[in-house]
Amino acid sequence: MEVTDIGNKEEGKVWHRKPTPGKSVLATVVRTVQQNKTVRFLHVAFDTTGDSFLAGDHHGNIYFFDISRNRFRLVQRTGQACTALAFSLRRTTEFLVALVDHTIKCFDKDTKQLVSWMRGHEGAVTSISVHSSGRYAITTSSDTAQLWDLDTFQRKRKLNIRQSVGIQKVFFLPLSNTILSCFSDDSIFAWESDTLFCRYQLPVPDSGPRIFYKAFAVTRDGKSLAAGGRSNLLHLWCLESQQLVRVIQMPSQVRTVRQLEFLPDSFDGGASQTLGVLSQDGVMRFINIHTCKLLFHMGSVDEAITAVAVGPNGRHIAAIMDSGSINIYSAQSLTQDLNKPLPSRVAVVSGGGAGHDFSNIKMKVRSEAIRPARRSGRGTQVKILRPPAGSSAEDKENELPAGLNKKRLVALLKAFGEFPAKYRMFVWKSLLCLPENHAAYSSLTDKGLHSAFLTLQDKYPIKSHKLQRGLQRVLSALAHWAAIFAEVEYLPLLSFPFVKLFQNNPMLCFEVVATVIVNWCQHWFEYFPNPPLNILSMAENILGHHDKELLQHLMDCGITSQLYVWPLLETMFSEVLTRDEWLRLFDNVFSNHPSFLLMACVAYIISCREPLLLCSQKKDFEYFFHHRNNLDVGAMIKEAYRITGSTPAAIHPRTLLSDFTPLTSGQYPIFNQYPEFIVEFQSRERERIRLQEMEYLKEREELSALRADFVRRQAEEKAYYAQQELLQKAEEQRRNILAQEEEKLAQQRTKLTAMKRELKVKELHLLDATRRRFLKHQQDLQASQIQRLDQEISRKMDQREQETAAAVQELEVRQMELEVQRKRLEQDLLKKQERVGRELEEEVQLKMRAAERADETGPEQLHGAESNPQALEESLAEAYQLGLESDWQREVLGRLQQVEAEQERKRNLLAELQRKSLAEEEKLAHTMREVAGRKWDEVMNSRAELQEQRLAWSTADTEGERLLHRPAAFVAAKGVNTATARSSAAPQRQESASMVCLNSTSPSGSSSTSFSLDRGRALLDSSERELLKEIRELRQKLAARARESTSPSSPSVPTPSSVS
Repeated sequence: MEVTDIGNKEEGKVWHRKPTPGKSVLATVVRTVQQNKTVRFLHVAFDTTGDSFLAGDHHGNIYFFDISRNRFRLVQRTGQACTALAFSLRRTTEFLVALVDHTIKCFDKDTKQLVSWMRGHEGAVTSISVHSSGRYAITTSSDTAQLWDLDTFQRKRKLNIRQSVGIQKVFFLPLSNTILSCFSDDSIFAWESDTLFCRYQLPVPDSGPRIFYKAFAVTRDGKSLAAGGRSNLLHLWCLESQQLVRVIQMPSQVRTVRQLEFLPDSFDGGASQTLGVLSQDGVMRFINIHTCKLLFHMGSVDEAITAVAVGPNGRHIAAIMDSGSINIYSAQSLTQDLNKPLPSRVAVVSGGGAGHDFSNIKMKVRSEAIRPARRSGRGTQVKILRPPAGSSAEDKENELPAGLNKKRLVALLKAFGEFPAKYRMFVWKSLLCLPENHAAYSSLTDKGLHSAFLTLQDKYPIKSHKLQRGLQRVLSALAHWAAIFAEVEYLPLLSFPFVKLFQNNPMLCFEVVATVIVNWCQHWFEYFPNPPLNILSMAENILGHHDKELLQHLMDCGITSQLYVWPLLETMFSEVLTRDEWLRLFDNVFSNHPSFLLMACVAYIISCREPLLLCSQKKDFEYFFHHRNNLDVGAMIKEAYRITGSTPAAIHPRTLLSDFTPLTSGQYPIFNQYPEFIVEFQSRERERIRLQEMEYLKEREELSALRADFVRRQAEEKAYYAQQELLQKAEEQRRNILAQEEEKLAQQRTKLTAMKRELKVKELHLLDATRRRFLKHQQDLQASQIQRLDQEISRKMDQREQETAAAVQELEVRQMELEVQRKRLEQDLLKKQERVGRELEEEVQLKMRAAERADETGPEQLHGAESNPQALEESLAEAYQLGLESDWQREVLGRLQQVEAEQERKRNLLAELQRKSLAEEEKLAHTMREVAGRKWDEVMNSRAELQEQRLAWSTADTEGERLLHRPAAFVAAKGVNTATARSSAAPQRQESASMVCLNSTSPSGSSSTSFSLDRGRALLDSSERELLKEIRELRQKLAARARESTSPSSPSVPTPSSVS
């Protein structure tokens, strides 16, 4: 046993010396680091081929081992220990690894890249089960199981359970969409993976000790389930009938079952019969679940096994030892008789239990003889199975390996026409008595490919490289076994159907072909290199005996047996029959005497006699016997049996062909049934031809060297003579190249300029688009501002109308107050005039009366004055006083007239002011209505202009640019118009003291009116302020005029006493 320490290597060989055939342990792999510390391997997992597996160690390193190529390499460093592995995904380079952080990662072993990272478990993942299609996977922990889609790496389903019931294992059944879930209470449920519909539940055994299921295993066909746990009992369930079919009791050394694995076989059709049971003592025992025989075991107490992985093809077993190493076992070596223990005896316990008592299906496995058991109270009886005491010679002849009987197989074949497809390979292996000489076959394959078949693919190209290599290996082994097979041209045709059938097991394929050659190809090579004329003559005699007309027709057409028998024999009917028809035929060929093959050829010809009688050309016959034809194989086989039974002994091939002789065990027999001198002559001729070819090749190489030297010298001479010409041409060519390059450079510059121009145009387009978007945004903003301004104008107009109405009302009230004051003043003046008039009249009357008295007394006084000068002086003074009083009265009367005229003038002035105020009010209202109308027209014109500008911008870029600059000109024109309006409105304000109009233009202006919103708002505010100012001034003027009208009546009229 070779021990391979991989250490810190990232790749290398699994073993440095090829394992000796027959050894059970191919290699032991360990990994040691510094100070000889061993790093334990934890888990292993095989791929779908069974020739390679993955192994994960305690440090988180994942290694890939290829047994067929003897290589290993490090594919991933996860950094933490793994708890489960899976390597049978649909993408063969990917694998799943469960880590101690409760996550599952998917890696690619070739690229070493992380493909996906799946999370969702709260506990450690104990197992990973992959669907047979490789598209789905189930990960199981102690608390939950989750179904993943490996195409999207998404979780599809999640199984949650109560804390009181734990999950033992959830896994897919092979070749189906059924999921088995096993729980800690020994309940097992089957679910549909698509709908999660519960298909059935296996009944929990209610009698006998409880097993506490821990380990489970399913056969490849998914029909049988083995379960074990904390007991030495195994339960074998039939999943089709959902019944417990057998209880197997392991030896007393087994107390707990840790792991169960079925060992596949190439001929069992998926119904595995060998079950491996790993117990607590570290020994894995393999038993037959039908016979309950202990076949062989792996490991021991000293070299205990902790975990095992079995390859899908059943050829290799990888076991993790208690020491942390990996042992790679060869299953074929383990199954040999040398490694088997002594034949065991089986005790079948049967009794009269009830329907739920499983004692009638309980079988006990022991490795020693069983003593007769005592009868119990329940009537249990122990029966020991022994072979029959005697058997006849005929039975011994019909006995085949693996317990089969040839006579029964032939009866089964005649009843059904063929063997069951599931067991066909197993039956053939028994019928042909294949020895399975691994060592002898390895010695033949170690010699490598034979030189005669190195170029086989040139003559027989096969699409499948695997099939091509298998055919080369089998033919090379045959050539190394017997020298004649290197010279037989039709050997690939003869071997191909068997190679295609046994392509997964080359050793069995070689032994089947060798057995066929030894038995069914007897006397074929006596006329080598010609076809076996003796065999062909026998077939022709049989055909002539059973169908003379057909034979005569063939002879008349010049067709010999080499044309209608030999193509069938050299291809073994593979060209004229389908796969199923060929298998049915050879079921009968292998079950009968070797002469049956010739009878089958004759039966094929006779069965096709009708189309053959219609053929007359040689090429038609050649085509017929090299292509498939419409034929009932069952009728042909019946015809073959009829011919075999009705052929006379004189021409029957049985008399010339020997009975079936199997290959010898250990070493293959010597095959020398051929003219050795011819083969040796051909070998010598081939060697001579090879030497001549080598000599010819050597001479041709020398001649080629001389010719090459001559050609070289001639070329040098021509080069020497043509050098100057070439230099001149090169110079001219360079000039042309320079000119072309300059032209190309100019073209490139032109193209570059065009590209720049295009880029500039694109940039301008982009800028223009951006500008248009900006303008549109500005337009939207302006539109919103205009709308807000319209609302503000409306609000201001409403406010101004309210203020104007209030002012008008106030003016009306003031006018009424003035009218009342005027009337009161007029009344006061009238009263004063009447009073003054009365006083004046009274004074005048008094003065007139006094004057009259004076007139009356004047002459007397004058006379008396003359007589009395003092009295005269007193009278003169009184007269002077009277003159002064008359002058004062005249002056008072004049002043009264002036006062009346002034009052009349003031009344006229008040009336004029009232008329003017009414006119100003009417003018103010008219102006406000005119301003509001003009403003509304301007707003509507602005909106129409904006819409026209938008349409113009969308039609053409140039028009958009022109329209882009128009608002500025409109604003300037607006400013000029506004200034003009202000200058023209100033005199009007001075003349009429009325309110100025808003910032607007004349209605007769241009139709495309545009103005600045900010300037219009400022002018509107200023116009409002001016209007309010004028209203205040008007109020002040009215108040001043009212005061002036009342001031003349305030001074008092002077009295005559004041004058004096």
